[in-house]
Amino acid sequence: MNFFEEDKFPLVSIITLNHNHAPVTAAFLESSKKLTYPRFEILVCDMASQENSLSTLDPAGYPNTRFLFSKENLGYAAGNNWGIRQSNGSFIFIVNNDTILTPGILNSLLEPFTKDDSIGVVCPKIKYFENPEIIQYAGFCPMNPFTGRTSSIGDLETDRGQHDVSGVTHGAHGCAMMVKRDVIVKTGMFPEKFFLYYEEWDWSARIQKAGYLIWYQSEATIFHRESITVGKENNIKAYYLTRNRILYMRRNSDLFHLFIFLMFFIFISFPKAIFTYTKNRQFSQLKWFLRGIGYNMVHSSKSVQ
Repeated sequence: MNFFEEDKFPLVSIITLNHNHAPVTAAFLESSKKLTYPRFEILVCDMASQENSLSTLDPAGYPNTRFLFSKENLGYAAGNNWGIRQSNGSFIFIVNNDTILTPGILNSLLEPFTKDDSIGVVCPKIKYFENPEIIQYAGFCPMNPFTGRTSSIGDLETDRGQHDVSGVTHGAHGCAMMVKRDVIVKTGMFPEKFFLYYEEWDWSARIQKAGYLIWYQSEATIFHRESITVGKENNIKAYYLTRNRILYMRRNSDLFHLFIFLMFFIFISFPKAIFTYTKNRQFSQLKWFLRGIGYNMVHSSKSVQ
């Protein structure tokens, strides 16, 4: 590697997970063929798919791509960490396999890093694949310290250019986030205790505490098929959203805010969820919702990361 080449075009490692959705991943890889940035590698990390991924994903058809196969489904957090450990890039682009890349996205995501050393993470504008004029993410609002909830700026709005101003935002979106390797060395990787959901918020909090900024880059765009792998309504979602919402607040709140959150959850969120699941006869999801609460009663909030 020529030093000048690395300085001008640092290697970007694109990391994506595949779990039983090889055709979706193939569409993602096809979009990568149109990338205009000259130096990148792609690591497709298969999380113990039951299907034969290589029957759909022919390695010979995707230059600069490595296929890595885990013997177990490590989940979003540990799966991406597993890929990061095997990557070579100075910048890591963590991205869902159910997305379509736009040709200039890597160029646009790298730009803010060249202007401000305090920027640690850059996220693109995310739009819905099925409705490409509709925004999913144009930055995040702050996490509410009393409810453990947040919202995405611009979500479900038609893109008329109203969110075309780049700037600091409150959290990185797990669907698509570019991280400087120096940040990972300093702050660690995703908190694997979370497995799925809220892990990017816990990591964002740790990155910000280390003095780095999270940046929304409006010039970069990606299209997202939401909830392809997990699904929109299922037991996994009910369990991990509940479990990790509480876990996140336990790890990132002072005593005052944690107390208020617990009162809000016990007297508002809990009875509302019981009523809704019962009314809709979603008894299986109700059981997993309760298990998510139970996890926090018997497990420590601490972890290595």
